[in-house]
Amino acid sequence: MNNLWGIDLGGTKIECAVLDANNITNVRVRRRVPTEADKGYKHILSQIEKLVKMVTEELGEGPQKIGFATPGTLDPVTQTMRGCNTVVMNDQPMQKDLEALLGIPCMIANDANCFALAEAALGAAPKVHENPQVVFGIIMGTGVGGGVVINGKVWGGRQGIGGEWGHIFLDNSGGPCYCGNHGCVETVLSGPSLQRFYKEESGSSLSMPDILARYQDGSDPLATATVERMLNMFGKAISIITNLLDPDVIVIGGGVSNIDLLYTEGVERARKHVFTPKPDLLIVKNELGDSAGVFGAALL
Repeated sequence: MNNLWGIDLGGTKIECAVLDANNITNVRVRRRVPTEADKGYKHILSQIEKLVKMVTEELGEGPQKIGFATPGTLDPVTQTMRGCNTVVMNDQPMQKDLEALLGIPCMIANDANCFALAEAALGAAPKVHENPQVVFGIIMGTGVGGGVVINGKVWGGRQGIGGEWGHIFLDNSGGPCYCGNHGCVETVLSGPSLQRFYKEESGSSLSMPDILARYQDGSDPLATATVERMLNMFGKAISIITNLLDPDVIVIGGGVSNIDLLYTEGVERARKHVFTPKPDLLIVKNELGDSAGVFGAALL
């Protein structure tokens, strides 16, 4: 059987999915084990090996190669991991170690790239465009990330930072970013950053759904200011992608993607900054949710 194997290395779980290569919408097996990252890097590797054996037994055959979605990036120069929020993975030669452990070729890509790949092939993009050649995938949640897919393949770039939209400068009001820079997209448009802005202005803590509810009923001028700022900044940030790549489709994932205003008023704000007289923007919500990472890994 011709199968595509993918593994998503999450902070709390490691998930494996096997897709039928002749019909990629057919998921043959899907299983997970806990990551248990607190037990260290070598334990994560042993959990991956355990999961592969488990799925091999269930399927009756093993993989010829596996794609991995990771919470960081494999540096193409040093061949070690960087930027992983599962910090025990950082500075480790993970691809080399996985290939030695499993005895097969292993492909590694950032989870935002895998999200973009899955949504380009199986998710939202083909539902709104019959032949999307360039798809930009955005994750807007606790952090902000991005991935570029061109003609069905992830574009990682020469330094492995292709699509890192979350760390483009957007506005000084975002303040310092963990990456060492100031005013990154992530410091302005991530879920925690949006809530932090409201708290700084009002002195009160509210969840984003509560801020949106107050915006909708007009009861709270500071909620209105927070949402208006979000829409304006989203528009500017989206225009950067559009003016640079002019993608066929932009797909948004993560918790912030559930804010419906992004697809209406947010798109209108973006049009003001796009370098064409009549901007035609296809910006859509994801279809695959949490499945995008593991499906994208299989598609690598």
